[in-house]
Amino acid sequence: MSVPAIQFSEDQAFAYDSVAEMLKGAGVDLEDGLVLPPVEGKTRVLAVMGKAGSGKTMLLAELVKALEAAGVETVSGDWEGRRRKDRRTLAILAPTNKAASVLRFRGVPATTIHRILYTPVYDPEYERVAEWLAGNGEKPEIEALTDAALERARASYEVHKSVPAALAAAGLRGSDFITGWKRREEPLDIGLVDEASMLDDRQFEDLQEIFPNLLLFGDPAQLAPVNQSGKMVFDALKASQKLELSRIHRQAADNPILDLAHALSDPGLGFEDFERMVEDRARSDDRVVWAQRVEVDLMARSPVLVWRNATRIRLINAFRAVHDAPETELLPGEPLICDGIELPLKHRKKRLDLEARGLIKGAQAIYLGPGRKPGFSKLYVVGAQEPQVSAASIVKIEKPDAEEPFIPYAARMGATFLHGAAVTIHKAQGSQWEDVQVFAPDLYAAARMGRSEAGQPLWKRLAYVAITRAQSRLLWVVRNRLARPTGPLRVDDLGGVPAPLELEGEGQ
Repeated sequence: MSVPAIQFSEDQAFAYDSVAEMLKGAGVDLEDGLVLPPVEGKTRVLAVMGKAGSGKTMLLAELVKALEAAGVETVSGDWEGRRRKDRRTLAILAPTNKAASVLRFRGVPATTIHRILYTPVYDPEYERVAEWLAGNGEKPEIEALTDAALERARASYEVHKSVPAALAAAGLRGSDFITGWKRREEPLDIGLVDEASMLDDRQFEDLQEIFPNLLLFGDPAQLAPVNQSGKMVFDALKASQKLELSRIHRQAADNPILDLAHALSDPGLGFEDFERMVEDRARSDDRVVWAQRVEVDLMARSPVLVWRNATRIRLINAFRAVHDAPETELLPGEPLICDGIELPLKHRKKRLDLEARGLIKGAQAIYLGPGRKPGFSKLYVVGAQEPQVSAASIVKIEKPDAEEPFIPYAARMGATFLHGAAVTIHKAQGSQWEDVQVFAPDLYAAARMGRSEAGQPLWKRLAYVAITRAQSRLLWVVRNRLARPTGPLRVDDLGGVPAPLELEGEGQ
């Protein structure tokens, strides 16, 4: 078949052809741009696997373009419009907000798995606006919206293709036009899942219920989900369902970070040998830094990556201490990590509301200040399409040698947060940052313990995941020291902070 104009390697071209053959069997012909009604009764799962830089994301993006060109309709997760019996649908998914935002930055309209599992229920009046924005209806007359507001909404939609963002540009809050959330009842069609190495069995089962045609893209060299006993969803697939990309593409000729990551596959490489390799590369390339201390300024936006919880807690408390953060409150600009939702079952709607806005376990957020209600926090959810929210929050600051965390700021119930100045390498999977600091003494401790995972020394898997989180610069921190900050914590780097969307996280 004909391959897209972009120059594919041999293994990418083979993978593209294999995916195209699978989709042709499902009634979507990428070569001829022909879309037939869905073929009932057969579930298809295919995995495209490869290490960092092997071109998985490039291949995913080209497949999305080909599917859209063939007439397959992309579902965003924030609004779907009127259903048609003959339509074919596509959703591009990632396990976390940050992973989805990495794809969106590259022009791929990705959303989180949660936003596909649960769909918004729109007020009928504002659903007319959504239909108009999508080109499926006439311009409506809405008492609450002027013509100028509707034009602002249309201008926003043309740029972002997001109905909630467009309605927010018109001056509305989410609670004005979204009345609730519900579990998806009707299946979709084709699902493309990035960072599939992070999927657990339950998520995989949920996706198979929704998508009869499922494509998984992932890196088998990463760490398996914590609750999976060292296994990934790829392990349960047949050999005929797995495609391997081996050639390295991303800045292949000149990327010292990728060179270091792939050097870890050498079975004879010891930890000390690897550190000498890092030190040598740092002398010749400023994209690798042999760091004598942790740069505290970077911790506010990209956490230090560690293995041990004790190290994480110690670094967090050092970060707060050098910023003179009081124990009784948070400073605007402090980073947080969502640790889940603490709400009883009777508040299921409120739980869905919080999660749908990006406050899912592992989400990164920046504290902006207290909300209008007691126990509420204004937050910037990193990677979310509508990042500014105000939600009932329970913030836990763990202390060294203390069994219970200190809670400087808490609602009775709501979204729970840990501090985000340092995170474990496991939790960093699916995220990328321009600059990444890896705390090497922790990896040395893992190497000394001699532990293995999936037949490979654990320290190598940890180092591989940590290193490949860096987009531009890797700082390999070799000493337990902390630099002083060059200035106070800030929020002005978040691109302006409009009035946050109010989320009812408590049973008030």
